[in-house]
Amino acid sequence: MVLPIALTMGDPAGIGPELTRRVWNSLKASEQVFFWIGDPTLLGRSTPYREIRHPSEAAACFADSLPVLPLSCPEPVYPGRPSPGNAVTVIESIRKAVHYTLEGAASAVVTNPIAKHVLSASGFPHPGHTEFLAALCGATGQEVMMLACPELKVTLTSIHISLKKAIDTLSVDRIVAVSRVTEASLRRDFGLRQPRLAVAGLNPHAGEKGMMGDEEIRTIQPAVEALRREGMNVIGPMPPDTMFSAAARPRYDAAICLYHDQGLIPVKTLDMAGGVNITLGLPIIRTSPDHGTAFDIAVGPEETGKASISSLLSALAMAHDMALQRIMSDAQTS
Repeated sequence: MVLPIALTMGDPAGIGPELTRRVWNSLKASEQVFFWIGDPTLLGRSTPYREIRHPSEAAACFADSLPVLPLSCPEPVYPGRPSPGNAVTVIESIRKAVHYTLEGAASAVVTNPIAKHVLSASGFPHPGHTEFLAALCGATGQEVMMLACPELKVTLTSIHISLKKAIDTLSVDRIVAVSRVTEASLRRDFGLRQPRLAVAGLNPHAGEKGMMGDEEIRTIQPAVEALRREGMNVIGPMPPDTMFSAAARPRYDAAICLYHDQGLIPVKTLDMAGGVNITLGLPIIRTSPDHGTAFDIAVGPEETGKASISSLLSALAMAHDMALQRIMSDAQTS
């Protein structure tokens, strides 16, 4: 049986609280049980909720009430007007979600959107969710970001750094490490017995044999060859302008991309509403909707706004499916 999923609060002035109450209303009759770690005053009077002391209490009340592990925001919350003063509660929500998942009381962490600049203004030292989660799990440097939708999965060799730094720090070792983590996750979390990877090129036409850049020759091709020697099914470097086409995507199960936008642009173009952010390389499962806080359309606790719940629904469904697949995979290998 899949344990309840820990859903974090996200920025209280964003769309996270609205999405949470609407998603619970959509899923309350389903097997995808989750509990929310946040300030219950953000839910409004029209959403029935029950304060719980431990994730083990969530399943019993989920059909009738949204289970809430309560936290309090120290400052008033105004939709669309984020405050660094509430960052402490945003951060604590993430800490608690990871804690309960690491100890085996929750099956996965799903994170509502945060605003990196708001947390940074409070003194938060991490570039984003992914790096903070890795630190909480004792896995700093092992984290790999995957973006997924039904049509495409991509992982990234670099995340929240400048394009120049991403290119300067690209290495054979990094491509190999990310590919290993990706292949292992495709096996354990997605049930693929023989995963196929495609490594993107960096330059136009994948360098055109060195005419448009030599990173493919010096770095990317040697990484591909090293992975093949390990027995992995890997193709590349593939020209980035064609590898995400409908004709090319069936050739691989996941694309290894070499900088942030190279992977995120195709996923968000294919499925902006349903894309899911997944953090690989951690001892826990973590997913997130593939969108931000949307302060411009955030509404109060008694209102229903324009925000789509599709991506959060997809993130919860993927976390549930990954947890179930991991149970089956681990049983087969034990």
